[in-house]
Amino acid sequence: MEIAIFVIVVIIFILLNKDYNSQDFKHIKINVKQKLQGELRDHEAGLLIALMAKVAKADGNVCELEAELLSNIFTDISLVFENDKVIRVQLKDIYASEKETFSNTIEIAKKYFKLTKNDYKKRLLVLQYLLNLAFVDGEFSETEYMIIEDISNAIEIKKNDLDSLIKHFEEHLKQKQNQTSMDLNKAYSILGVDSNISNEELKKQYRVLVKKYHPDVITGQGADQTTIDKATYKLQEINEAYEIIKKNKGI
Repeated sequence: MEIAIFVIVVIIFILLNKDYNSQDFKHIKINVKQKLQGELRDHEAGLLIALMAKVAKADGNVCELEAELLSNIFTDISLVFENDKVIRVQLKDIYASEKETFSNTIEIAKKYFKLTKNDYKKRLLVLQYLLNLAFVDGEFSETEYMIIEDISNAIEIKKNDLDSLIKHFEEHLKQKQNQTSMDLNKAYSILGVDSNISNEELKKQYRVLVKKYHPDVITGQGADQTTIDKATYKLQEINEAYEIIKKNKGI
C-alpha cells in the first residue's frame, strides 16, 4: 500500500533552504547549483533526511519501495548542490547514522523548527511526507505514531492538524486494503514482463518503472496535478504487482 507521494517535490525543491527563492527548486532539472554553507547536518536538507530516518526505522523495517523512494530522494536533493556526488554520500551517511537511535529525535525536530518557524505550511507538508513514509508499508504502528507525535509537537504542529492528517492516511489505507488484489497475469502485464524473467531483470524493471513514475520526475516535466495523481496511482499498481510476483517466485 502506498499513499499519494506528490508532496515530495514540494518538500525537496521548494522547502530546502530559506535563503533561496522557491522558484530555484521547483523542478528536478535546475540550472542553479547551491553551494553548501556550513555543515549539511545543520541544513534543512540534512535535518529532513535525519527526520526521515527516524520515521523510516520506527517499525524496525524498511520496505523495498521505501528504499527505492529514499534512493531517489537522496539523488534529487544532492542535485541541488555543487559537488552533488559528495553531498549524496553525506546524505546517505546522515540517514545511516540517524536511523540507529531515537534519542535525539526531538532535538533534530527543534532545529528544523528554528529554520522554519515562520512557515507553518512548510512544516505541515513535511509532517505529511513523514506520515507517508510511516504508512507506505501498509501499517501504522504504535512506535511510528509516537515518533510522529514527538516530531509534530517539536515543530509545533496543531493537534487537530496532526489528527486530521493521520485520519486521512488511515482512511486511504482502509480503502486500499478493501480493494480486490490483482491476479498474477495482470501483475506481469503491469510490469511489462513475462513469467520467465529472471529475478535480477525483474528487480531492474521495477526500478526503471519506479523512477519513470516518480512524482518528482513527472512534476519536473511540467505536468499538471491530474497527470501527477495518475502517476501516483500507477506507482501504487506497480508496487502491488511487484509484490505479487515476488511472492509467487519466492523472492
